[in-house]
Amino acid sequence: MRPSHREAHEIRAVSLERGVSKHAEGSCLVRFGDTHVLCTASLETRVPGWMRGNGKGWVTGEYGMLPRATHERTQREAATGKRGGRTLEIQRLIGRSLRSAVDLGKLGENQITIDCDVIQADGGTRTAAITGGWVALHDCLHWMKARNMVKEMPLTHQIAAISCGIYRGNAVCDLDYAEDSEAGADANFVMNGDGHLIEIQGTAEGAPFTEEQFIELLKLARQGITRLLDLQKTAVS
Repeated sequence: MRPSHREAHEIRAVSLERGVSKHAEGSCLVRFGDTHVLCTASLETRVPGWMRGNGKGWVTGEYGMLPRATHERTQREAATGKRGGRTLEIQRLIGRSLRSAVDLGKLGENQITIDCDVIQADGGTRTAAITGGWVALHDCLHWMKARNMVKEMPLTHQIAAISCGIYRGNAVCDLDYAEDSEAGADANFVMNGDGHLIEIQGTAEGAPFTEEQFIELLKLARQGITRLLDLQKTAVS
């Protein structure tokens, strides 16, 4: 039995609330159970120096966790003068995932930054950030199209992500903290609306896991992401 009493394939209650930031060109407050992440999409009419003059745009991500997002207060990374390795890894994952949803040539020399700020953490913050980040990105691109800043809609795919893992010998989908902290293996899956894989991160925390177990995790991830894609479609319709 899972601590949350969910079935192996069952994801947590998910909500995607759009337009929660007054100033951002796109925004979404995403909730995966008790994991809450504020995603904002900010447009800049310029690109990084190394991209100037090639006619293409850029999509990048930043990730942060508020001090009391967890059980105990954590120090702000700004106070230490540098970002931690985990933060850098996650925000690079967010950027790679969301860039795969955009035709950068159609974006023109504009940059969109997706800021993902964890308000409350209970496992799966990076996958929630990617799923909610896509909604914020979607709204930012539509904001641009409505103002004739792009000739054609640059958005090419939906993008969503889910965590899966081996908990007490069983493959389960969408781990919360109670499961993640005890999981024998955990993996994060990012897929697009066509069901194609964008990225997989997987680690055995204890004993190695088998190919058969990995295939079971992949099946659960497909089920969970299909549900998330449907929720995204409903949110932006």
